[in-house]
Parts: sequence; structure tokens; C-alpha cells
Amino acid sequence: MSTSSLVLRIVSASVAISHRAGKIIRDVMSKGQLGIVEKGVNDVQTEADRSAQRCIIASLNKQFPGMCVFGEEQDLEGDVNPDWIETSQDDSVLTSSCPDNLKDVAQDDVVVWVDPLDGTSEYTQGLLDHVTVLIGVAVKGKAVGGVIYQPFYKFQKESVTNATGRCIWAVVGLDCGEKGAFGFERNSPPEGQNIITTTRSHSNKNVVDSIEACNPTQVVRVGGAGHKVLLLIEGKVNAYIFASPGCKKWDTCAPEAVLHAIGGKLTDVHGNDIEYHKEIQHVNSGGVLATLDADKHQWYQDRIPQHVRDNLPVITSV
Repeated sequence: MSTSSLVLRIVSASVAISHRAGKIIRDVMSKGQLGIVEKGVNDVQTEADRSAQRCIIASLNKQFPGMCVFGEEQDLEGDVNPDWIETSQDDSVLTSSCPDNLKDVAQDDVVVWVDPLDGTSEYTQGLLDHVTVLIGVAVKGKAVGGVIYQPFYKFQKESVTNATGRCIWAVVGLDCGEKGAFGFERNSPPEGQNIITTTRSHSNKNVVDSIEACNPTQVVRVGGAGHKVLLLIEGKVNAYIFASPGCKKWDTCAPEAVLHAIGGKLTDVHGNDIEYHKEIQHVNSGGVLATLDADKHQWYQDRIPQHVRDNLPVITSV
């Protein structure tokens, strides 16, 4: 048992916290008062985003004082409802055997990246299966732990209040059998197909040209980086391609950790690892390229057109 491992304790707490944040998100939807605020073009924020982030940040700060945590909804003001602060941890994580390289991690080497509601536009439009809560744990700039929580897993449109959540979590290098992560069943994509998932509402010429260059048999346009990676690990798509600088670190940290834990690969479109240091810029300037199987990643990377690569400079510092 590795209950003393800091990384496992953070992931364990994040699992419990994600359940509470998910309930907050469902409660806001059931009340029907979304409190929508326009942050920019195709970029909105709701009361669910704000409340879920307050819940997650306050809960992490309570359990791990002084830890570096970045949330998408920055500079939020207002008090945190005491009932939102989660102080428990998930036993299924704590009873796992921590990978040797993560046993003695210092808190100063940890950065947690939080997207309290990934897929906000879809949330406001009733596409609730696209919505996830993302809590990613990075150590020395590398994504090593991830929690993806679906507040509306297999929901019924006519009965949102009865929706139940699903939590998927993983730690890179953790031995958890053939699954590689907890909370889902890994499946392989259909034979003979090349199904690519990409953005639903932030497309451009670079995105279109990159996808067409990979000769897809089908393109699945959905919201949320967390949702796209879930489609990957469930075997519903072969690759996730987003040749644009729209994604942020809080969009990709948790999904990357989960994907890498089960043998997948997520990088920018140049094939470079995405860094998650505390000093790093928040935008993933090189886009996102992900595959369920790491050995299939190069095939897609080689087909990204040169003009797309030229339009996506690699910037690794603030």
C-alpha cells in the first residue's frame, strides 16, 4: 500500500472532489439558471463553471495547502460554499501501488491543472454527454495523473436530474491490469476504419487540411478535449486531431495522463511533448494530436501538411 505517496493522495482526493463538482454541475443544470457570461468569441462561462472551480480549488487547497493549482476560470471572486469543500479521498486510489518513480515526489514539483467544466458551449446547448470535469496532475512538467469525470454519463434528456456520473482515473506507470486505468473498458476501433475526432465549433483551414490529409473514413466533431479522449479510449475513434492553438493546459493534462497510462500518446501536431511546468504558457500553441495506440501516432504525425506545421510555431515559455 502506498498511502503516503503524494501523487496517489492528490489523485485520490481529485477523484472524490470530481464527484462533488459533478453534482454541482448537475444541480445548476436542473435548476435551469445557467448564469451565462461571454468571455470571448465562442467562449462562454456558466455558473456551473464558476461553482465547480470554486469547489475543486478550495478542496485541493484544503487538503494540500500551498500546492500550485491552475484553473481555467481565473480570478474568481466570492465565497466558497462550505458544503462544496471535499475533504475525503478515494480508497481505490490509495490502495494502489505507486510507481517507483513517483513515490518520493515533492509538492514543489507538482502542478495541478483544472478544467471545472470542459465543454461549456455544449453544456449550454444540452449536449451534456460532451461535458467532463478534468483534474490533471503534472510532476516536473510531465502529465502523470488524470481524473476525467462525466457528470451526465448515459443521461436521459427528459430526466437530467436522474443522471449519474462516471469517473475515470489513471496514473502513468500504475499497474492496474489490462485496463490501464480505472472506470472504463478499453476497446479497439473498428477494423478497416480511420475515424478522426476533432473540434465541433473551433475549426479552421489548418484543422480541415490536417484531417483531410489523413484520409478519414469518418470525422466526428464533438466538444471538449476530455470527451474526445474518452472516444479514443472507448475505441470509437482512431485519432484526435486539432491543428490549432485553441486548447489550454487544463484541457489536455488529465486526458493525456489517462491516455498515456493505457498505452496511447498525446502530443502537439509536431510530435513534441506538451509541458506542464508552472511557468509555461497556458495555450497549447502547437495544437493536439492523440492516438489510442502509441505506435499509430507517427502515421498521423507524418501526414500533417507542412504549411500547417509552419502555421503552428512551438512556444514553450511565457
